[in-house]
Amino acid sequence: QVQLVESGGGLVQAGGSLRLSCADSGRTSSTYAKGWFRQAPGKEREFVAAISWSGDRTDYADFVKGRFTISRDNTKNTVYLQMNSLKPEDTAVYYCAADPKIGVFLAKVSYNYWGQGTQVTVSS
Repeated sequence: QVQLVESGGGLVQAGGSLRLSCADSGRTSSTYAKGWFRQAPGKEREFVAAISWSGDRTDYADFVKGRFTISRDNTKNTVYLQMNSLKPEDTAVYYCAADPKIGVFLAKVSYNYWGQGTQVTVSS
């Protein structure tokens, strides 16, 4: 059973950094593709970053390229999102997702498992 739990969100000033973590307490998803999405109030949930099960392939939304880095530690069943140079428009609830398919996936519908989300607020 995959049970994703995000942590690391909070309030940060523009230009600051946060590191989000997503642990699988069910300890079954070390070989799953994983991704990060975000949803701001009144907006659709959108893709942020994705990583293959081995970590050798990653992909990013254009608006985070060069600022965010996705990584994973399969020995800890955890995926990370390092967020630097944060902007007020990065304010959103951030969700991690997982799926047993092999590859890197940008679409929400590609993921079968989701966490509950963690709030990130960037003040100007």
